[in-house]
Amino acid sequence: MTYSAQVLKEIDDGHLKKAYQLLAKALESDDDETLFNLAGELTALGLTDKAGELYRLLLKRYPDEDQLKTALAEIAIDDGDNDQALQYLNQVKPSSPAYVQALLVAADLYQTEGEVEVCESKLLEAYQQAPQEPAVLFACAEYYYLVGNFERAIPFYFALIQLGITNFSAVDLAGRLAMCYAQRGHYEQALGYFKQVAPTAMTSDLRFQTGMTQLHLKQFEQAGKTLRQLIEDDPQYTSAYEQLATVYQQEHKLDQALKTLQEGLGMDEYNEQLFVHAGQLASRLGNRKLAESYFAQAHQLAPDNVTVALAYSNYLLQAGQYQPNLELLKPLVNAEEVDPQVEWNMARSYYGLDKLKAAAPYFQAAAPLLKDDSQFLHDYAQWARAAGDLTTLKSVLQRYLQLEPTDSEMAELFDELN
Repeated sequence: MTYSAQVLKEIDDGHLKKAYQLLAKALESDDDETLFNLAGELTALGLTDKAGELYRLLLKRYPDEDQLKTALAEIAIDDGDNDQALQYLNQVKPSSPAYVQALLVAADLYQTEGEVEVCESKLLEAYQQAPQEPAVLFACAEYYYLVGNFERAIPFYFALIQLGITNFSAVDLAGRLAMCYAQRGHYEQALGYFKQVAPTAMTSDLRFQTGMTQLHLKQFEQAGKTLRQLIEDDPQYTSAYEQLATVYQQEHKLDQALKTLQEGLGMDEYNEQLFVHAGQLASRLGNRKLAESYFAQAHQLAPDNVTVALAYSNYLLQAGQYQPNLELLKPLVNAEEVDPQVEWNMARSYYGLDKLKAAAPYFQAAAPLLKDDSQFLHDYAQWARAAGDLTTLKSVLQRYLQLEPTDSEMAELFDELN
């Protein structure tokens, strides 16, 4: 057994001190190829400081060996020394057999620095140099996947599968393709690839996305089965509770949907979205006390979340609680950028309290961004009619009837104005 082999054995047994003692003997006795392979093993084990020592020693012996430079560059990137990494990479010329690997390492470096355009250019150059190299195809695919450009990621993953590769660097490629197609809204193709994922690679995330895809395809029975199984195996995966509740809603099982959300809250009592969804369901089931409790808890957990506040606000409007709704929304009105829905709900509250003058500026502020929302225009017209603002009423009705030409009541009112 070589000293290098003994080093790895001692590391495997947890005897690092003895392993490092043997490493010194390996440097004296083992041949260079064995030392090179040992450096690779040490890198894989995360012992990059010792691997770096070996690579630097070998580089002194073989100063023209570019593979050593790319290996040292990778270690430098892991250590956060990007300047040192670039020094190594800049020594690798396009004529070198290690140039493609150097491009991949450079892409990794620029990605860590947030220079995504330079990263992409390095990857595409590597692809031009070696269009059939699996490591290049995978690097390109992963880059586009991670930046959310799923359309461009798909052909790279597909090219790997065409080469007979179904798993690369512990990543199931069918799963990646399925996720890409799902993100693009191509649910039939996505489901086909989800079914090809190896059972051992079917993570909770992939199972959740499988259920979501089935839900998009209105395969409610299958979606329910997938999500229930996920919850049974991974009860901490709280996103599954909300989507399973959505399945039950589609099946008109509102009591079961609410029970599912309550089970989810038992696992995650700080999930404001579960509280919001539970509040909406409780409201639909006529349990206003429970609904208000859930909305209030959601708002307490995320007081600055506009989506949560608006869900609570919509409930209060529906319940005719106009003054509490004004108190809820006033902090949001003072924000630097105000959501037009907030202004609309403020206007509706003042209108509900018969404070027409107070409602006016909120209707006016929301109008430019909600001019294509027929429900907003309907409310705005009702206010203008009650306030006696005939000029605004005529203008709003004209736009409303372009969107809702079959509303005979509003059409009759518009004709009377003319």
